[in-house]
Amino acid sequence: MDIEKTCSGVIGAAIEVHRHLGPGLLESAYESCLAYELRQRGVKVEAQQVLPVMYKGLALDAGYRLDLLVEQTLIVEIKSVEELHPIHTAQVLTYLKQMKLSPGLLINFNVPMLRNGIKRIVHKHKTP
Repeated sequence: MDIEKTCSGVIGAAIEVHRHLGPGLLESAYESCLAYELRQRGVKVEAQQVLPVMYKGLALDAGYRLDLLVEQTLIVEIKSVEELHPIHTAQVLTYLKQMKLSPGLLINFNVPMLRNGIKRIVHKHKTP
């Protein structure tokens, strides 16, 4: 599945979840429901995947967890906040950099219309 189809599929599934649940729940509820919805659609999803921090050649478990890794190519970070802030974007950019992936989706379910809570984040990888 190409990355554009993967992004579109995740957004469609997120809209379905938001349509049923609405805003105001905990992030964990949206994460579980979105993972379920994607799996029902035949999409491979890993929830709460450990992301080690690379430090001086060592992979250290610093407690980072990806909310969702979709098809091994797309990072989805889920929020349920009043508004997204630059730190949320920085978090996704860090994950993208560590995983050498791009793009990622930052989805804030705590909005009346979900399309206003979706942010696509692109990390340009440096080539050696």
